Amino acid sequence: MVWYRLLRPLVFALDAESAHRATIAGVKWLPLHDQHFPASLKSQVAGLTFPSPVGLGAGFDKDAEIAAEMLTLGFGFVEVGTLTPRPQAGNSKPRLFRLPEDKAVINRMGFNNDGQPRAFARLKGTKRAGGPIGVNIGANKDSPDRVGDYVAGVQAMSAVADYLTVNISSPNTPGLRALQDQGALDTLLSAIAGAREKGGPPVFLKVAPDLESGDSARIARAAIDNGIDALIVANTTVSRPPLKSRHSGEQGGLSGDPLKPLALDALRQFRSASGGAIPLIGCGGIANADDAWERIRAGASLVQLYSAMVFEGPHVGRRIGAGLARKLDEAGLSTIAEAVGADA
Repeated sequence: MVWYRLLRPLVFALDAESAHRATIAGVKWLPLHDQHFPASLKSQVAGLTFPSPVGLGAGFDKDAEIAAEMLTLGFGFVEVGTLTPRPQAGNSKPRLFRLPEDKAVINRMGFNNDGQPRAFARLKGTKRAGGPIGVNIGANKDSPDRVGDYVAGVQAMSAVADYLTVNISSPNTPGLRALQDQGALDTLLSAIAGAREKGGPPVFLKVAPDLESGDSARIARAAIDNGIDALIVANTTVSRPPLKSRHSGEQGGLSGDPLKPLALDALRQFRSASGGAIPLIGCGGIANADDAWERIRAGASLVQLYSAMVFEGPHVGRRIGAGLARKLDEAGLSTIAEAVGADA
């Protein structure tokens, strides 16, 4: 949007985290209204109806303050969190860095949030204005029982979540990604399966892009065997491709444009490993309709973004959705589902 290009220098004059908080405060003033998406963008995934396949990923609305407002801005669905059972401050500041030269972001936030009970109260009172609202759950950094934290999250947040996402792929909580290892993953997913109530919301699993050979097949099989409803591929990366920014050496998870090839490759691996037996949600480096279209044709039923808003503005979700509708018309397809996995 032209107005955001004019406003961006003022936003970038603030440090990244202050700009984020100012954006949250500003969005709270938006009036709520239903979005009207082209019918071709509507799809069914994991038993839910998505009016557009373009969603807001976790990390932006950590405490479920503006979920309905972000739907109003043109996202087909919104994921809040990551939320932990107890409040926690996260890592010390500074912990969020823009890399404008690379169209990238590095964060080491550390699951800073007000805790699940406060978010539950907010979501209970949220007016739904469009698509699903998902809740991303995590474990407290100092928890002696991280599996227990995820079970508690499923039990605590199911009543206000259209879907739940189990986040074991953040690089900013020490040891968290070890839950993706074979024995630990089976233990975790089995415990979550036992905690789910009949008729409860679908559960998604968010994975890291930094995988070893065979990881995608192993994780996909564990997810399918334990009734996980979709995989989100992928979270931020701890790898460092060549970067131009002075912040390139900061520790944390890298997102944005440099993550794109790694996340796309991970998605292709999971599609090949699963054979389409479990829905995939593409995430990482998606900034325009071409990126989203490539991810969908590679096997993603839905896509998510976050970092693109930093550089393209809050209406980027609506703009990508409109671009996808045009691509469907050009391809002679009537629904987004017809394009899923076309290149797989």
